[in-house]
Amino acid sequence: MAISGAGYVAVRLLGTRFGLPIAGLASGFVSSTATIAAMGARARTSPEITAAAVAGAVLSTVATIAQLAVVLGATSWPTLRMLSISLAGAGAAAVIYGAVFTVIALRRTADDEAARGRAFNLGTALLFGLTLSCIVIASAMLQDWFGENGIILAAALAGFADTHSAAIAVASLVATGKLSAADAALPILAGLSTNTISKLVLAGTSGGSAFAVRVIPGLILVVLAAWTGGLYALLG
Repeated sequence: MAISGAGYVAVRLLGTRFGLPIAGLASGFVSSTATIAAMGARARTSPEITAAAVAGAVLSTVATIAQLAVVLGATSWPTLRMLSISLAGAGAAAVIYGAVFTVIALRRTADDEAARGRAFNLGTALLFGLTLSCIVIASAMLQDWFGENGIILAAALAGFADTHSAAIAVASLVATGKLSAADAALPILAGLSTNTISKLVLAGTSGGSAFAVRVIPGLILVVLAAWTGGLYALLG
């Protein structure tokens, strides 16, 4: 609700062409997944601002990658070095894709839609919270059952809710000598991938087909760039 409200304020102050991309990038540092849901809800309500909403949704993943780099660096520097190419590629893909839709949005002349709509949608917020709560509970149960032997599975399942918590857990094992930095790469990328699946689902359910067909390719491009960089580091 706070993210949606911040986007509403930014749009009222700057207009949709500027406000939504900026709000998306900033809100991504709180939750990129929630930002995508909020952007989708705005695009569904006002289809004419779809390009700006798409830009905000994809640019929110820039914050995801930046935060991931920060938490890895703070937890395990060798793990960050191992994934540096992966994170750089993913971040660049998000910036480029988001910038394209920002340019498209800036070329739109109509800006009066900023005065319409609500600051947030309580139903959307409750559904989002319920979904993530179920994912968190399921992830915690599987981590308890499998322990370190199921680290990839546990990281992947935790990633459905939050890629950063999964990355911190894996990097902590590297920091304590229980796992090598190379062995940590796949679980972290798995968590990033499943987190992207959550975003894909929310993009499709919150914003309708017009929003989804624009956002989903960008999200897939980001995760493919991450895997390409990660495999290059592992095999190179």
